[in-house]
Amino acid sequence: MNGLYALKPWYAARLSGVRAFLVAHGVCPSAITVSGIVFGAVAGAVLALGETGPWVAAAVATALAGRLACANLDGGVARDGGRTTRFGAVVNELGDRLAEYAALAGCLALADPALVACAALAATLPSWAALAGAAAGARRPQGGPIGKTERCVLLVVFALTGWPAWLVVLAAGSLLTAVVRLARVHRELRTAPAPQETGS
Repeated sequence: MNGLYALKPWYAARLSGVRAFLVAHGVCPSAITVSGIVFGAVAGAVLALGETGPWVAAAVATALAGRLACANLDGGVARDGGRTTRFGAVVNELGDRLAEYAALAGCLALADPALVACAALAATLPSWAALAGAAAGARRPQGGPIGKTERCVLLVVFALTGWPAWLVVLAAGSLLTAVVRLARVHRELRTAPAPQETGS
């Protein structure tokens, strides 16, 4: 683990009480995933007002903190409540992407649409690289340098300053992260034994 992803165990421990409460009350993990999308949309709506500054940054930070909490809780609630399903993993991935898109969409009020589109597309690349590696049998790489948590931080800084350069950093950092993750996958698969072919 590297980057802010290294804080995930600590963050999960802080949410343990909330997780236990949700499990005890039978809250559906998919409902938590949808809540994460709503938090992302709230962050996007605040940005869509076209204002920047400390209060805007604080509102965006609060919404994105909720989004990250939901991203941490949905899987934990599913595991602790014995409700894990393979399709639940699909919902989790889609929820992450939609929450990020919803937040980034708000940047259209403050930056060139082409730049926002590039940032949104680049933001998906680390996950695609990780999922491709997992599909090939590698352990799913996580972390940065610009992972999900770092992208949320960059959006907060963008909300504070309104400087489009932060979206450039987000896009370039996401691309670099995808390359780093692919390199990790390549190293692992290169040293793994090749699967044996079976006759038909």
